[in-house]
Parts: sequence; C-alpha cells; structure tokens
Amino acid sequence: MARVISVSNQKGGVGKTTTTCSLAAGLKKKGFRVLMIDMDPQGNLGFSAGADTEISATVYDVLKGEVRLQFAIQKTETADMIVSSILLSGIELEFTKTGREFLLREALKPVMGYYDYILIDTPPNLGILTINAFAASNEIVVPMLPDIFSLQGISQLYETVERVKKYCNPILSISGILLTKYSPRSLLSREIRGTAELIAADLNIPIFKSCIRNSIVASEAQSVQQNLFQYAPKNNVAKDYLQFMEELLAKGR
Repeated sequence: MARVISVSNQKGGVGKTTTTCSLAAGLKKKGFRVLMIDMDPQGNLGFSAGADTEISATVYDVLKGEVRLQFAIQKTETADMIVSSILLSGIELEFTKTGREFLLREALKPVMGYYDYILIDTPPNLGILTINAFAASNEIVVPMLPDIFSLQGISQLYETVERVKKYCNPILSISGILLTKYSPRSLLSREIRGTAELIAADLNIPIFKSCIRNSIVASEAQSVQQNLFQYAPKNNVAKDYLQFMEELLAKGR
C-alpha cells in the first residue's frame, strides 16, 4: 500500500514544488515506485518534470470524474506524474456537493497497491484542493523559509490539519517542518530555527534535522525541466535533499 505524502504550506515560494520533485527523484533512484500529483493550478510541478501540460489528461479531469486516474498518469524522467490545470482554480465554486473533500482519495484507490510513494504538491492556500490532498494522505511535509512570516503560518496550518483529522482523515499526521533556502552562516536563519523549534514543540510537530541550503541551482534545474539529481547531483542542495529523504524514510520504518 502506498505511503501518501502531501507537501504543503499556505505560504508561496517556500520550495514545495522543488521538495516534491527532488523527493520523488531521490525515491525513484532508490528503486521505489513513485507517483507525483500536482494539485496546484499554477502547474509548476508538471513543467519542472518535463511532462506534457497541453493535451494530456489532468488532475482536474480526474476530480471531475471524466478520466480514471490511472489513465492520466504520465511517465517522466523524475517519476510517474499527473499534471495540474488552471481550471482547478475555480474548483471551490464548481465542486459544491457533499463529500467533495474525498474526491482525490477515492480516485487514488485503484493505484494504491501499485506505488510505494505518492507525493502531492499542494497550492499555497488551505482551500478545498489542499483539503483533498490532506484527506488522501498519511502525512504532511511542511517546507518553511527561515523568516518570521513563515513562523506565523505554522499555527494556522496546524489548526487545519487538526480539523481534517477530526472530520476527514484520523490517521493524518505532520511528519515535520523542513527548513528551505537555509543559510547556516546567517544569524537570522539560526535564530528562526530556534524559534521554530519552540513553536513546533508546543504544537507537538517535529522539525527535520536536515535543512535545504539556499542555491540558484534549484531554479536553474526547473528552468531546463530536470530534477536536481540530473542537473547538479554534486551540488549542496542535491546532497541536502538526499539527507532529508533518508531521514523521512527512517521515520516511516
């Protein structure tokens, strides 16, 4: 049965797409069967992985019930994936029926035994798309920038997760907070990490020991539609993501 992981933060620009893509690529390198699902209407994950985002079926078609999920899967160098669509941005108004929180979970059932890991890249908000991802997931990874505004969002995300656990998915948990674009030599980064640890401890949320250092390489890899391990496998960011992957795997054992 697949381990389903949402990569989520209501704040944009924290590295959700990079984390999803890099984690998928690392897991595939280790021999796992991996599926990525892009739930963000911006569709950056599909572009980053070099998937077809023009004519192929999307997660929007799947959620509407027009295409079975297994027929929307594309093969990419990074991992199997289902791309997003800008049409998802209107889903709050379009999907109003009871049970709309479980559309993705129901759609995933036919492939749960085929994959080892299913990774869901969520939009930068806590709307119905993110709720669908949470309802379908076992756990959540929270990428976070080492800044004061990111700290303010932890409690809001925690409250949303608690509501989803209560009403939709009692097995859901937060695997941990992953600090991204981290500068080890920066006093601010170190202070923010210390404050984040205090807040996380109060909410009983773990913080990953691994941190993802800041580097332009991550953006460069996305621009040429490659994952980090294809583009710059010896770069510090690639090493950081491998360390994070091993830490995440250890949590799941």
